[in-house]
Amino acid sequence: MIQNSINDHFQRSKALLGEEFIDKLHNSRAMIFGIGGVGSYALEAVARADVGNIIIVDNDVVAPSNINRQLIALSSNIGESKVDVALRRVKDINPDADVKAIKAFYLPDSPVEIPDNVNIVLDCIDTVSAKLHIMETCAKKNIALISCMGMGNRYNPQLIKIGKLNKTSGDPLCKVLRRETKKRGISNITVVYSTEEAAKPGLIVDGKPSPASLPYVPSVGGLYMAYMACEALGGRQDILNFIPKKEGAL
Repeated sequence: MIQNSINDHFQRSKALLGEEFIDKLHNSRAMIFGIGGVGSYALEAVARADVGNIIIVDNDVVAPSNINRQLIALSSNIGESKVDVALRRVKDINPDADVKAIKAFYLPDSPVEIPDNVNIVLDCIDTVSAKLHIMETCAKKNIALISCMGMGNRYNPQLIKIGKLNKTSGDPLCKVLRRETKKRGISNITVVYSTEEAAKPGLIVDGKPSPASLPYVPSVGGLYMAYMACEALGGRQDILNFIPKKEGAL
């Protein structure tokens, strides 16, 4: 039986997963791109799982329209930088965590550096060109990657799946990325995606079509990403076919 202090933040996790598993998480480094509807929940879960080193990247500020689905968004912090809000939240959850906040949009012509010592990247952004560049970078550096596909315009969280990009169906974003990664010779990419056909709600923001979203779809996608990240970082053998080991190729 595991003996833990009542003040141990992670005693309930250790009781289920064991000290060795939690130690691996504590000594791991994760990098999360995008702290929105998906990324805010992924960040919350990896922080509460005791992933000890986290880099968060986002250049947006909290807006009123974020409140329906983004964990960090509150009426009290509208207008604040998302990464600043997220950093404070993670440090409040786990004061021992080493958290770095980067205020930036990831774009191919001005990419945020992915350090070589990062163990896993969680891609929670929307831009196709940026997602492809992250995939290419992780492949070149042999860094494990989980990429989230489209979660907007969908109702049913039960239709969210975890799998390989080349085996996906039902998501237009997956179709584009399958084609583009094949051109680039990138394979074995783990994704979180929905098999639900996207609705067309006709939401217009600033004169442009914008995806609608609900609180319980992107959140589940983010938690799935955190689950896969922690299972990989902890070295669970039953899921290593989903995410390559550090020394393996994507």
